[in-house]
Amino acid sequence: METADLRHFLAVAAEGHYSRAANREHVSRATIQSSIAALETELGRNLVSDVEDGVVLTDAGTAFVEEAAARVAKAPTPPVNRGGKAKASKGKGRAPIVKGEPKPFKKRQGR
Repeated sequence: METADLRHFLAVAAEGHYSRAANREHVSRATIQSSIAALETELGRNLVSDVEDGVVLTDAGTAFVEEAAARVAKAPTPPVNRGGKAKASKGKGRAPIVKGEPKPFKKRQGR
């Protein structure tokens, strides 16, 4: 079981709706649904059932909520990417052309 799948399941359990859970986790609705499907196939039982205005947990899903929360709490947090060192761009060595100004040109060599 992947931690992301468990987090997605917990979001669906808390929100009761795929779309609201997807917004909460900042992923697409299809990702949430595939995570739930992966958990259901791995466990061999249905965790949620669709109703007209969202989803409800089945008895197995209600029992699995505590176990999923415990596994997510024990999982190590992934490192945060704080970015790297900014690189200076290598420009052309002159200011950009300003709208309305004539383009700079090379002077011809006199004779």
